[in-house]
Amino acid sequence: MKLESLLQYVGEYLAVVDHPDYPSALNGLQVAGAEEVTRVAAAVDASERVIEAATRAGVDLLIVHHGLFWDGLRPLTGRRYRKIKALLDAGVALYSVHLPLDGHAEVGNAALLARELGLEALEPFGSYQGWDIGWAGAAPMGTTRADLQAALTEALGGSVHLIPGGADRVDRVGVVTGGGASFTEAAAEAGLDALVTGEGSHHTHIDAMELGMNVYFGGHYATETFGVRALASHIADRFDLEWQFIDDPTGL
Repeated sequence: MKLESLLQYVGEYLAVVDHPDYPSALNGLQVAGAEEVTRVAAAVDASERVIEAATRAGVDLLIVHHGLFWDGLRPLTGRRYRKIKALLDAGVALYSVHLPLDGHAEVGNAALLARELGLEALEPFGSYQGWDIGWAGAAPMGTTRADLQAALTEALGGSVHLIPGGADRVDRVGVVTGGGASFTEAAAEAGLDALVTGEGSHHTHIDAMELGMNVYFGGHYATETFGVRALASHIADRFDLEWQFIDDPTGL
């Protein structure tokens, strides 16, 4: 499969060009590689350990959610040089996609996590510059906030922090993965009973308690493993490629 054709498909599938994002996200091809792709790896972050694992595995394309340039324009020295050099030496292309992946209806982090939690009748939620990057839906009948915490713990395979600001019964839940706690007020305004996200600031506790909202922190990394896995699996099935997930959890 030609790398150019593959990335053209991904760009159109996720509407990457039109989707707003943080300037430092730099969605798209960040490092060029081999022209032909037969093996793909997916990971949450473009960490040095992930890149080393990708080069050892002999993949042609590494797809990540968080790319190389989050801290802006910096000299290519030290760890930044090592990462770029490793990719170039091995001929591994690096493709990064952030918010367009978060909110996608089929392979997006939020939609997939919402389905894992058993939410139904999903609707877009969490507007960022006119584009929704999260999803909201109905919890199974009779769900309590403790039930939702248990379901989220099982889905993520790790501990979940609950800010119990809302009612014990949870009917409608919003999901914005990663650092989505800033949508706490939007969740309250939308009439939701709970917001599921990865992490938030100190003041999120006060916001949640005063707004009457149950807020769950499942970890930035843990809530964002779903999208890259699903995207890699999707393109592998479509173009008859091999793929693997490189797990490098941050614990945050």
